[in-house]
Amino acid sequence: MMKSLGLDFGTTNTVLAARDERSGAVAPFSFQYGEDPVEALRTALCFWKPSFKHPATTAVEAGPWAIQHYIDDPEDCRFMQSIKTFSASPYFNGTYVFGKRYRFEDLLEAFFARVHAHAGDALRALPKRIVVGRPVKFAGASPDALLAQQRYVAALSRFGFEDIIFVYEPVAAAFFFARSLKKAATVLVADFGGGTTDYSILRFEVADGVVRAQPLGHGGVGLAGDTFDCRIINNVILPHLGKDGSYQSMGKVLEIPRGVFTSFAQWNLLSVLKTSDEFRDLKRMLRSCLEPQKIERFIQIVEDDLGYPLYKAVSAAKARLSIAETTELNFPALGGDLHATIRRDDFEGWIADDLRRIELALDDTLASAGVGIAAIDRVFLTGGTSFVPAVRRIFENRFGADRIESGDELLSIANGLAMIGEREDARDWAARDILLSV
Repeated sequence: MMKSLGLDFGTTNTVLAARDERSGAVAPFSFQYGEDPVEALRTALCFWKPSFKHPATTAVEAGPWAIQHYIDDPEDCRFMQSIKTFSASPYFNGTYVFGKRYRFEDLLEAFFARVHAHAGDALRALPKRIVVGRPVKFAGASPDALLAQQRYVAALSRFGFEDIIFVYEPVAAAFFFARSLKKAATVLVADFGGGTTDYSILRFEVADGVVRAQPLGHGGVGLAGDTFDCRIINNVILPHLGKDGSYQSMGKVLEIPRGVFTSFAQWNLLSVLKTSDEFRDLKRMLRSCLEPQKIERFIQIVEDDLGYPLYKAVSAAKARLSIAETTELNFPALGGDLHATIRRDDFEGWIADDLRRIELALDDTLASAGVGIAAIDRVFLTGGTSFVPAVRRIFENRFGADRIESGDELLSIANGLAMIGEREDARDWAARDILLSV
């Protein structure tokens, strides 16, 4: 019987992993989506009303099945993504979907329930232990790590999990990386997710084929890939949607409140913007806006739940900038007037302050571990944002390209969590700042 389950519930993708009882190897679960097997599931939810005859019933799907339903019928559903970013927010008390309030734990429960259902016989009997990855520093304003873990426990305990262990995500990635070590090494793991950048430094010793690890330091900052997307939206998309625009009120020309544009540029907040007070206020002031056609486009994108195609367009442009000096960004929902050329130099200028914060967090992590750059033998970069050239340069300039490795960017954390869950000392690897029991 399966002893433990590793859960990497990410801002962008989610992966489940466990030890295969026949082979003995730790591996991610593979889900059948159409004709293709999928291991990394998009962290997305789609709600809809399946029947007018039963209006009290709400259907829900997760992952690629949620995306497919949204694509097939975008007008009568509610699509949400980047929901992990709400986990530590004391300001997020829930969002209303077809008249029902969903707290973060309800969204996580809905997501895990659908993933569990799609796993079929492979995950028919859930183990009592689940090892959950968590960032060193949660994303969002005034993040509360204790609140986040309480919400995770509230959701996952509904499935019968009794031993819920939280492990820093870069620690899990380090365990996955260490399986290939042949000799002792001090390893820096940098995990670049959708919402957070996390670091861990560990000392690995190898004796008689057994790898032992000692944590030396952890650190991070609550920004990563989604923040880079936000910079593209602010500089390329929002100028076409009324950002920095004005409206008339009582004979005065006033600036449209910026909060609604700030929410639009963040994937998690865009998912719930439709039901917010700030969006209702914007619709009320439409007639008095000096450029109403731009605000009408803004309203259309929000009301038609076009966040996912916008996400795809922006994220694809960002990815292309990792291999090209320039790229084109097109978003047909805005009409033919948006055809922007983005230069990598401009993009790196937009994210310059974010890169400085990422580098400062690295400095703090090295200081907390009490090690210098020369003491780091290997650097393991994981997560999609590790492909951004400006991010890689930070590590190449400090450690040299010969010390840097990467690979299995989407699967390493879940595999590492599953490996930790199999150990007798699994709880010794729990995030030390907070320990919770069910």
